[in-house]
Amino acid sequence: MRGLFCQRWTVPVGLLLAALIAATVWGEYASGARGLLLGLDIAVGVLGASAFPALLRLPTTAGLVVIALAAVSPAATPPATVAVVTVARGRHIAVAVGVALAGVAAHAVRGLWRPMPGLSYGWWLLLVVVAHGALLGWGALAKARRALIESLEDRARRAEAEQGRRIAEARAAERARIAREMHDVLAHRLSLLATYAGALEYRPDLPGERVADAAGVIRSTAHQALDELRDVILLLRDDAGGDAEPERPVPGLADLPGLVDESRSTGTAVLWDGEPPAADTVPQATGRTAYRIVQEALTNARKHAPGQPVRLVLGGEPGTVLSIDVSNPLPAGPPPARPPGAGTGLVGLTERVRLAGGRLDHDATAGRFRLRASLPWPP
Repeated sequence: MRGLFCQRWTVPVGLLLAALIAATVWGEYASGARGLLLGLDIAVGVLGASAFPALLRLPTTAGLVVIALAAVSPAATPPATVAVVTVARGRHIAVAVGVALAGVAAHAVRGLWRPMPGLSYGWWLLLVVVAHGALLGWGALAKARRALIESLEDRARRAEAEQGRRIAEARAAERARIAREMHDVLAHRLSLLATYAGALEYRPDLPGERVADAAGVIRSTAHQALDELRDVILLLRDDAGGDAEPERPVPGLADLPGLVDESRSTGTAVLWDGEPPAADTVPQATGRTAYRIVQEALTNARKHAPGQPVRLVLGGEPGTVLSIDVSNPLPAGPPPARPPGAGTGLVGLTERVRLAGGRLDHDATAGRFRLRASLPWPP
């Protein structure tokens, strides 16, 4: 519990209290107090001044003591005043009212046997009640002000902590987004590299022209992977800023034919049923998500079902949804070894589709693996 005064004001207030006690004793001497009565005032004044440190630590107990002394000497009135304000500021209102009533009673008793010269007892009692009511209100106001300040400080600390939490969550979300982007742009390219490298490893009898073609594809694919990796790394650089954009255009629905032709060039038969929607009618964000869905599906088919044909169906119209259906037969015989990181692409893709307001499902039934997605397509 805090005292009435901050530490730097303790000494000045204590000196002021001692000066008021001394002035009160001097006033009583000037009024004719002599002998035992003057000695009582001096002794009470010394006790009241000595009780000031205790008023700051134990305001209720020390306050009742100095209030009791106020019943026998005016020299105890200054410390009794400090006691009422201190208790009103630091204790429950019921305790503060009790201490204030004790102060009124003590001064009422003193007014009976040591009346104030030139003032009737009734007016004296009225002034005592009004003064203690004012002291009680002053202390309660100080308590409310302190509570308000502490509440504002607590709210400021909570707001700062909340802001820090939001910043941390935003950073985590951005890291997850960049991780999904790195997976999307690299998994496809690296799977192409693995396909051509495997062909060169297991078919050493290929004609020289085929070997040269495969080596050319590996070189160009590696360059493309490095370019796409550089675009993603630009987002991680501090000096690039949060609004940095990749130098190359972001792939979208219009780039799907190139993606399909690229998969066909590796030996994956891609059967594209129907005509794709016009790219200019699909929002850019939706087209980009659709591109990533098809890219991940083709990459998974190439890794988990090499040599199997892939069937791709796109449909929908403005005002409904853009539907994507990619399926391929499961390979015969025992399932191939699970490659490192298998399954993380679909997890990230599901999150990407969910953030876009769509839905993605995948299952392996009746000997086929099927991936279905639907994305909102505003009119």
